[in-house]
Formats: sequence, structure tokens, C-alpha cells
Amino acid sequence: MARIRKTDDRKTIQNQHIWKVGKYIRLSREDGNEVSESVVNQDKILDEALPGFFENSNYELVDTYVDDGTSGTTDIERKDFQRMVHDVESGRINCIIVKNLSRAFRNSANQGKFLEEFLPLNNTRFISLYQPRLDTFLDPEIVHSLEVSITGFMNEQYAYKTSCDVRRSLKIKREKGEYVGAVPTYGYAKDPENKNRLVIDEDAAEVVRDIFNWFAVDGMSKMGIAKRLNALGIPNPTAYKLKKGIRYHAHDWRNNDGFWSPTTVSRLLQNPLYIGTLEQGKQRMVSYKVHKAVRVPEEEWAVVENAVPPIVDKNLFDTAQNLHRRDTRTPAGGQELYLFAGFIRCADCGKGMGRHTSKGHIYYYCTTHYIKSAEACGRHIIRLSQLEQAVLVSVQKQIELAENLAEIVDEINRAPAVRKESVRLTAQLEQQRKERDKASARLDDIYYDWKNGDITHEQFLRLKKSIEEQAAQLRETVEHLERECAAMEQGIDKTNPYLEAFLKYRNVQSLTRGLLIELVDVICVHEDQSIDITFKFADQYRRVVEFIENNHDVLRECGGKAG
Repeated sequence: MARIRKTDDRKTIQNQHIWKVGKYIRLSREDGNEVSESVVNQDKILDEALPGFFENSNYELVDTYVDDGTSGTTDIERKDFQRMVHDVESGRINCIIVKNLSRAFRNSANQGKFLEEFLPLNNTRFISLYQPRLDTFLDPEIVHSLEVSITGFMNEQYAYKTSCDVRRSLKIKREKGEYVGAVPTYGYAKDPENKNRLVIDEDAAEVVRDIFNWFAVDGMSKMGIAKRLNALGIPNPTAYKLKKGIRYHAHDWRNNDGFWSPTTVSRLLQNPLYIGTLEQGKQRMVSYKVHKAVRVPEEEWAVVENAVPPIVDKNLFDTAQNLHRRDTRTPAGGQELYLFAGFIRCADCGKGMGRHTSKGHIYYYCTTHYIKSAEACGRHIIRLSQLEQAVLVSVQKQIELAENLAEIVDEINRAPAVRKESVRLTAQLEQQRKERDKASARLDDIYYDWKNGDITHEQFLRLKKSIEEQAAQLRETVEHLERECAAMEQGIDKTNPYLEAFLKYRNVQSLTRGLLIELVDVICVHEDQSIDITFKFADQYRRVVEFIENNHDVLRECGGKAG
């Protein structure tokens, strides 16, 4: 009897079978604009090759599945790959054709599971044109061949190497202050001539400046700012980007209603990018196979100052950050914060003061006394009008002091010889440097003590930890004093932040929230209704006073004020 070959049987079955074909095409992000791997080119190659795999035209091209700009290391993120899998399971297609295995897989484990388990279970044929050439209907055993396994491994190694190269390249760019994100932050746009450089988008930047001024100068709450933006018909950042035609697919972007919220305003106000500081690398993928983002510790972020043009100045930004740290409340139904919101505290317990109205007058009181118990703290009650007057007088006196100091500084700077070195700071710096060096030498001493057997290893470790902590503190002190000395050597004039801030409010007759935000840190109310005010710019004030003290002889020679 003549022997019939198995392949002949399969060709007979093929002639009687209708193959419902799906073409799968993928172009990864790493492929860039390579013509040989373009979507159009892959589609053309598959169309030309299709007839050669089917006799008597016994096939039907059902669909084409395209994942453009998607990695092949994972199946989950490939939407059209998942759609193709669903169509296999539902019986819509029973044959898949690809250009080569690397288009379908960059993960050898996924390749094996798909070819050896999923397709046989669903009676589906798989055809690959190149590297290596596959047809699981005519030769089902080929999926178990060494050539297929090696190809899968090589494709995976290529993906791994590419991932490493991309990560290394991105790390270098981040450290150089180049922008590597897909979509720029609201207020910025990518430079048309350099995709890694940001330029200001003036339309959105104007909104950003308004938000900072409303919050930090006018005293508006975040809720009030959101309501104002919505009333003006200004779209929120997501809606703005979509309106500009930017391909933006942030979390839940389809459900974005275009309105501003306090959360959006808060996030914008805290973004250091608006003063030019670029923070990147806050997240990273688990691996080239596991495309899940995990948060990176803050100390590992790539932070570069002056990397982009600023939209707001640093003083305004710092003021906004200071307000974030305050416990502020918005009046019911209002959009602006109370004048003293976030500033006033009980001098004894340190807690924020409550506010209430009685018989037409507004009072502040210690919340600990009224909420916890009368024994926990005193009442510390003070009328708002009394508080406003006391604070205004204190501010006016500070402004007067700043004016007097500014006159003295001007007189010193007009002298032929001005002393800019601080004897006190220089002496302190020298002393702290000696202490720092002693701590370093002490580490060597205890090491030799341990080696010589004078102390135990446990004692050595305990002493080492203590001395290292002391040395670290001394290094910080030395660095601070070096900065202070450098600042003093620059001299003092009216551009000193302390003088500049207080002189701006000459002849002030009433308090505003903007003034308090710029000049005042905290207001403490005592039980006897007296108040203590801690003003900002303490370091700069101390530099001015020290500059004057260092030049006391210059003043005497000039016959000027003694301070």
C-alpha cells in the first residue's frame, strides 16, 4: 500500500478549510521612523505574502490589528493585541500572520505561552514570514524548535538592551536639565526646534501668574480661585491641552469636565517648575517586562534649577509655599481668606486661634481652652479691631526701623573705605572648622584604639556613630557660616531683601493680607492681650545690623548716625 505523507493530509484539509485571517502589526517606540519597520510597510509585506500561504483563495482577511508605538515586552498594554486575542477566543479569526516574531513578542515567556498553549487550545494558525519562517498548521512542531526558542531569547535580549540604553539616555538628559516628558506642564510648550527644551506658553502662563497673585497677594482661597477661573470660562489644564490638540491621555482624562478644582489649583501652586526648577525621574518602571510605575525616593529625583524659563518670581512662589503650610479657613460662602487666617496663635499652647462673633464684634480665642478644657490653657481672647491696631502699629515701627537702617547703610556706602568682612562671623567660622577637623581626627583615634584592643568593637561602633553625627552637624554649621561670610562680603544696600520688603510699605495706614504674607511669620496672643510678632527676613536683618556694627568707625569718622 502506498504511504501518504502527513503534509499532504494537511494540504487537503487546508483546501477544504476557510481561514479567517487577522494581520498583526506593531511598531515600537524604539523603532522611531525606520521605513523598513513602518506600519505601512509591514501591512504591504503581509498583503503581498498572504496568497502564497493559501491555495484556491480559501481565506478571508477579517481584520488588521495595529499597535503603533507600543513595546512588545508586555501583552497587557497592547490594546489591539488584546482585541486580537478576544477575536481568537470568540472564533472571529482562526489565523494570525505577522512579519516576524519580534513584531508579536519581545518576551520569550509570553511567546512560548502564546504559541504552545493559547493557539493550540483555540485551533488557531500562526504564520511568521521571517526570522524564522513559521506556519503552525503545516508544521505544528516548529514552535518547540531550538531556532524559535533562540529567536525568542534574542528578541527579549534586544528589548532588554534597548531598555537599558533608553534608561541611560533619559538619565543623562534629566541630569542635564533636558525635558524628557511626553506632555509639557500647563504653562509650557515644547520648543519646536528642540523637543527636550520647554518654552513658555503665554496664554496658559498668564493664567498661572493670575493664580499665584490671587493666592499669595490677594489672599484668595484655592476654592475661590477655582470658582473664579470657572466663572471666567477658562478651561482646566487637561481640557486646555485637549483643546490645543495635544495627545494627552492622563488618568481618567475622558471623564474630565473641563472645570477647575481646589486640588488642581493646589497642585499648580506647589510646582517648582514655575520658578524654573525641573524635577524629573519621580517614577520608574519596575522593569522592561513589567510596565508598572513605582514611586522613586525624593533623594533620587533629578532636580535641576534654572532649567526652564520661570513664569513667576521666586519670592512670590516662596510666599505661596509658606501659605500652604498654614492652617487657613475660608469664610462660609466666601472666596477670600480672613485677614489673619493662618497667622494668629496662642502664645502659651501654640495652637491656632478660633474666631467668633458676639454682639457685632469679632473676637479671637484659644481653641484649646474652649475645646479641651479651661485648665488646659487660658482664654487669650482678643477683639479683632484691637488686634488689627496692635499689628498695624508694630508693622509701622518695623518700617520706620528699616528706613533708619537704610539711611545708615547709604551713609556707610558713600564712605571711601567700607568694611565688608565680619570679624564675628570669621572667628566663628575658624572655630567651627577646627572643631570639624578635630571630629575627623577623633574617628582615626578610636579606630586605632579598637585595633589596639583598648576598646571593644561594640564601643567602637557606638563612638563612631556619635562622632559621625557630630561631624555631620559641624559640616552643616561650617557651610552655613561660609554662606553668611560670602553674603557679608557682597556688602549691603537697599536691594537687601529685608530693606526692600519693608521699604515697599512706607506710609502704610491699613493692613492687607498681601502685606502680612510678605512681612509676618506668626502673631502670638498672650493671656493679657499683648502680642508678639515674629517678622520674616531675620537673617537679612541680622546682616544689615552686623554690617552697620562692622562699620561703626566709618560712621564716626563721617560724623553720621551711630546706629
